[in-house]
Amino acid sequence: MAIHPSAVVERGAEIDAAADVGPFCLVGPRVRLGPGTRLIQSVTVLGRTTIGARNIVHPFAVIGGDPQDLKFRGEDSVTRIGDDNVIREGATINKGTFVGGNTTSIGNKNYIMAMSHIAHDTFIEDHCILANAALLAGHIKVESHAIISGWVAVHHFVTVGQHSFIGGCSRINQDAPPYMIVQGFDSEVYGVNSVGLRRRGFKPDSINALREAHKVLWRSGLPKPEALAQVEKSHGHFAEVKTLIEFLRASDRGRMGRARESGRNTPLGPEPEEDLLE
Repeated sequence: MAIHPSAVVERGAEIDAAADVGPFCLVGPRVRLGPGTRLIQSVTVLGRTTIGARNIVHPFAVIGGDPQDLKFRGEDSVTRIGDDNVIREGATINKGTFVGGNTTSIGNKNYIMAMSHIAHDTFIEDHCILANAALLAGHIKVESHAIISGWVAVHHFVTVGQHSFIGGCSRINQDAPPYMIVQGFDSEVYGVNSVGLRRRGFKPDSINALREAHKVLWRSGLPKPEALAQVEKSHGHFAEVKTLIEFLRASDRGRMGRARESGRNTPLGPEPEEDLLE
């Protein structure tokens, strides 16, 4: 274990012997750092935060800070980060709230670029990229292999679908469908993320099926239920098209085009019990 003399590691923190805490870092008393994780310099890790193995955190990132949420009542909530993530300069990751389930969670092999913000109760799966100054509000889910470009603002309770690509400077106020390119102030679906899918080994037949689905769903002018039924009949045997259809139907069952709104818990409950947070 390498802890620089200028770093402050509070009593109670669990630092793996193979972790590295650089100059001027602050590590709170209930933080756990896994093997090979490196806090380069001037990193702040607070609260009940677990960071797994082989993560690299760049200067001035703040992880596990209090939510920027007026409903937050000081509850003892959680931030969990998996393995092999890169968190660049000035990124902020806020812990969860009781109303939102107590946990902010980031999976494995994600790249979070400079000045990105990940708000409370947000779940990011694996192999995602958040470009510079991507802004994620609370209660968001980002599915695996999604790419969110720079200066994108994502509305709370939005789901960003797997293998999707969000164009720069976009406002995403509805669920972004999987496998698609979504861009602009009104979250317009422009087409299939063909380049990304080819790079990840998707078969040409699957990509072509998604292209045909896109034409029917977003270009034909058919009412959405009719378009979904037509796509399901013609291309529903492709796993990717089936996933797309299920995603869109879930969004429709939510509120304002956001599937996660359907499970929204607005009333404040009692203070969380300690055993709920383990």
